[in-house]
Amino acid sequence: MHDHIDSRAAAGVQKRRPVEERIGFIGLGRMGAAMATNLVQAGCDVRAYVRRPERIKELAALGLDTTAEVADLFDCEIVVSMLPDDKVVRDVMFGLEPRPGNGLASGLMPGAIHLSMSTISTAASSAIDSGHAKLDQGYVAAPVFGNPDAAAARQLYIVAAGSGYYIERCQPIFDILGQRTFVVGPEPATANLIKLAGNALTAATLEMLGEVVALMRKRGEDPEQFLQILTETMYGSRVHKIYGGKIVAQHYEPGFVLPLALKDVRLALAEAEAAGVPMPSVRIARDRLMAGIARGYAGLDWSALGRVAADEAGLT
Repeated sequence: MHDHIDSRAAAGVQKRRPVEERIGFIGLGRMGAAMATNLVQAGCDVRAYVRRPERIKELAALGLDTTAEVADLFDCEIVVSMLPDDKVVRDVMFGLEPRPGNGLASGLMPGAIHLSMSTISTAASSAIDSGHAKLDQGYVAAPVFGNPDAAAARQLYIVAAGSGYYIERCQPIFDILGQRTFVVGPEPATANLIKLAGNALTAATLEMLGEVVALMRKRGEDPEQFLQILTETMYGSRVHKIYGGKIVAQHYEPGFVLPLALKDVRLALAEAEAAGVPMPSVRIARDRLMAGIARGYAGLDWSALGRVAADEAGLT
């Protein structure tokens, strides 16, 4: 890791530098659509590539300039990707196997930046960085902490890494999308590792929250009182407050769905294995996410680990 982390709070609207470069946006799920809409509402020139043409009308209603042709993003100076996994990012940028070379990167101008805000592996991030460098293009990894509600409210936490020149060009975008940006060094993979480790920690925390809330409920105690004591003493983090509240209320509406959480936890475990670091608690969280999917909870938020714990305790 680096000796110094540059932490930047988002500037106020009056002090915010304008985004003068044309922005392409790829990945318009709940998170991506909220982020792209915020850029448009801030006055940015955004063109959104829609991989599923049936969604064009829906996204156009949000004010987005949509296209089903990736070539329409070739003149963009910064392209933001908010895609679900390594393969999709590589395929969109560098082309589908076995016909590599027909992706977006092949048409972007030299000096254009790929701003990857997806949660992907460090190996994929490094390979994407190398691929762009061969084309004289920039690459910044900037995964985010926060759910779709935080994205809509411009309250994301952004972890960014890459060349200082490219970071500076992306900073006005960060200021629009998030409340704080942590610049963690010149190697993009550093940001991805931090994000994966953070998601692994959250998954393990949700598993423990589910277990202790199940204990309180099964003993006939008030889980709301229990959570209040926890969050007002030693456990006052956003994870404990926000997700603990969902688990206590048993409200698991879709947010960060279980399959995506499982993908991230598996990536974190792969990083740990490569480094020779045992992570037994994260392996338990992985298994519980798999159990939740097997029980039919794939469409629920990852706080549904609380539902799995309740099931195991005979409470449902």
